[in-house]
Amino acid sequence: MPRYCFTLQVRPDLIDEYVERHRAVWPEMLAALAETGWRDYSLFLREDGLLVGYVESDDLTAARAAMARTEVNARWQAEMAPYFTWPDSSDGRAPDEGFVVLREVFNLAEQLRKLEESNRP
Repeated sequence: MPRYCFTLQVRPDLIDEYVERHRAVWPEMLAALAETGWRDYSLFLREDGLLVGYVESDDLTAARAAMARTEVNARWQAEMAPYFTWPDSSDGRAPDEGFVVLREVFNLAEQLRKLEESNRP
């Protein structure tokens, strides 16, 4: 399954509130994420507010589009918007539209699999 990593920037003055909001995400938001193809989704937060997300999805573009069509996502994004900053954060985009997907440059499991395959007789 394809894996994706992305970044966003949480406002440093709102980090504690942001963390608290994620201690108990709305059950309907959790269900929508699962139903739209988000798997093994995690968020990691650095002290300066750098947020790193990891998610597995068959098609992240399709999963994001499916989430964008849900009412719960619209409510969640509206409530989360004040916590984030990005270069064009005044353009009206929701936080989940502002994240930057990172390019994977190393995958241990993939390289070990290739090594094992190359060593087969």
